[in-house]
Amino acid sequence: MGLSREELLAELRDAGRVHSNAAVMYHAAISARMDLSAVEEKTLDLLQRSGALSAGELAELTGLAPASVSGLIDRLERKGFARRGKDPQDRRRVNVEIDPGTHARFAPLFEPFAAQLAELYEEYTDAELAVILGFLRRSAVIQREATRALREEK
Repeated sequence: MGLSREELLAELRDAGRVHSNAAVMYHAAISARMDLSAVEEKTLDLLQRSGALSAGELAELTGLAPASVSGLIDRLERKGFARRGKDPQDRRRVNVEIDPGTHARFAPLFEPFAAQLAELYEEYTDAELAVILGFLRRSAVIQREATRALREEK
């Protein structure tokens, strides 16, 4: 006989905490190897996935104050990971974009982990992967909303 729903939910809560801790520690190690703070590394991830973003958009996505975002952008530029550029549609607007060589600098660090995940995915059916994908997407929305609520409670 399998676990009761109550036991399964307790195991799921614990596994979620273990997963979150592993992700934070992994990204802390990546950041340290690249001489970046965790916020700098995750900002680069945002820029890689989203494309060029304004300082205001970065403030919204990171939850940082505008002055802190300016300092963040300065540090990423100084370290050669990102650069400011004029928005092609609105020349008054300044966007931050990831430096084209950034991916090549990070790739060797992520490739072994990505390969192991690809092997793990092979153990699941397409239907199971769809459930996992749905869970990850929905839980990310819940976590972003919880983060936003924490920021607003100040």
